Amino acid sequence: MKENIVLIGLSGCGKSSLGRRLASRLRMPLLDTDAMIVARTGRSIADIFSREGEAFFRGLESACACEAAARKGVVIATGGGMVLRRENMEALAQNGFICFIDRHPSLILRSTSLDDRPLVKSDGEKLHRLYAERIALYRQWADYTLVNGRSMNGRMSRGALRIIRRWNMARQKALQDAA
Repeated sequence: MKENIVLIGLSGCGKSSLGRRLASRLRMPLLDTDAMIVARTGRSIADIFSREGEAFFRGLESACACEAAARKGVVIATGGGMVLRRENMEALAQNGFICFIDRHPSLILRSTSLDDRPLVKSDGEKLHRLYAERIALYRQWADYTLVNGRSMNGRMSRGALRIIRRWNMARQKALQDAA
């Protein structure tokens, strides 16, 4: 049975904010894989990217994905590139209900500062390219897709409730299938 909720999606789509809301409503711990990397290394994501490069960062991300996936009863907010390594998603999917937060890059650029995001910074074209490159992977791994078409701030509670409802439905189905 899927005991965790795992949020995937493009940088700036609302994973961390929605993760905090879900964790609070469900009284479950929130594991943010980017925050785990920062805590583990004592360095910012941007510093890791600039000094060690993306491949080194992805290795740290994979280690944190495995660590988070081994926990039970948690909400996991992932980095935007988590889907790039199959082993990350296989680990997270074993015990996780994967929710893709689908937010178009043009909406992210209008409402979110990306200056601290090392892969895109404020490069709108790069964000659009990443979306085009990753959208099939996000959809492939998603058990549920929540479209974040406007400002998520006012709709955060409804979005969290929809995810919780879908997660509970998947858990009920797993119980019925096991019986």
